[in-house]
Amino acid sequence: MSIFEGFLSTPETLAAFGGHGIVAGMLRFEAALARAQAAEGLIPAEAAHSIAASCQVDLFDVAKIVRDSARAGSVAIPLVRALTEAVGLFNPAAARHVHSGSTSQDVVDTAMALATRDALAWIDADLVRAIQALLGLAEAHADQPILARTLMQPASVTSLGLKCVDWAAPLVRGHIRLRAAAARALQLQLGGPVGTLAQMRGRGAAVRRRMAQDLGLADPGGSWHTQRDEWVALGCELGVITGSLGKIAGDIALLGQVEVGEVGEPEEPGRGEATTMPHKRNPVASMVALAAAQRAPQRVAGLLAAMVQQQERALGPLQAEIAEWPQLVMSAHGSARALATALPGLRIDAGRMRENIDRVRGGLERRAADEWFSPALAAEAGALARAQVQDLRARLDTR
Repeated sequence: MSIFEGFLSTPETLAAFGGHGIVAGMLRFEAALARAQAAEGLIPAEAAHSIAASCQVDLFDVAKIVRDSARAGSVAIPLVRALTEAVGLFNPAAARHVHSGSTSQDVVDTAMALATRDALAWIDADLVRAIQALLGLAEAHADQPILARTLMQPASVTSLGLKCVDWAAPLVRGHIRLRAAAARALQLQLGGPVGTLAQMRGRGAAVRRRMAQDLGLADPGGSWHTQRDEWVALGCELGVITGSLGKIAGDIALLGQVEVGEVGEPEEPGRGEATTMPHKRNPVASMVALAAAQRAPQRVAGLLAAMVQQQERALGPLQAEIAEWPQLVMSAHGSARALATALPGLRIDAGRMRENIDRVRGGLERRAADEWFSPALAAEAGALARAQVQDLRARLDTR
């Protein structure tokens, strides 16, 4: 990851998909595999204990594992080699049972699912914070008149409350869809070399069930090595959420221009300062969300393109997919966190909203001015806003 990407995400998500985070997830897979196989009588219980005890990420040289993955073609291969060596130091007989009956993609896909589950919990929490802030603003400013703008030009009067509802509604729908997609996609991967689990002597399904329960992932009922539909559908939902957040950020940035001056991001020392202009405050939260919205479509397109995976295990498309995935998740969380931080303190300038309305109204003849810029229009919009806030609150699941 370059120096220019870190501030577009969050420390948590960067860590989850960093070398330490992914290797830790892979080791969790190996420990769960050994425990499940021992429970099903496939390997000795003592061997499982030795393997699980060795699956501590701090015992391994993560940087070396990552370096060696370039030659091996998968980060799982040097990881399994290092784990086998570590187990063999204390229990040579157990070393031959490491990774038994599994394959490299099982380890990587499961580690990605575990990292993604953590990231989705953080994204979900930040989405809820952003939604709650918007709904609070909608209630507080339900009847506040503001110019509605179409094709980037003043059109008529609406209310700030209804504008906030229009921002919040796609986030509520996205929040609901994202949870549903995650429930389907966050699955254990365990298929063995060709998806049959034949090396587990008829106990493969039972091992898979035990592992899924151990790791808190869904049991897919089989291998999904080249069945990427649910996984990519989750990625598409992340892309849609990022676009919805970007729309809000774009509106806030436009409304915050000095020439408009109707809303603004909260101010704090050092935030958004320019290097040479002391009067300038850049809308940093909007910048992060807009950058994410620019990058997400390419990541989603990469996931869709990578669905064309050959036969039972893929050469090229899988590797492209797992490279794109963290970038998408990190952008989505960076965007959600930025707006969840900025929206609760959004600055509202009702006087400037009134001035901008009067400026446009003043250039019209009386009848047109009353038709398009009457205060009654804001009241009607406010009534819509209040009704929709109640509906959105009812739909929002904050569990």
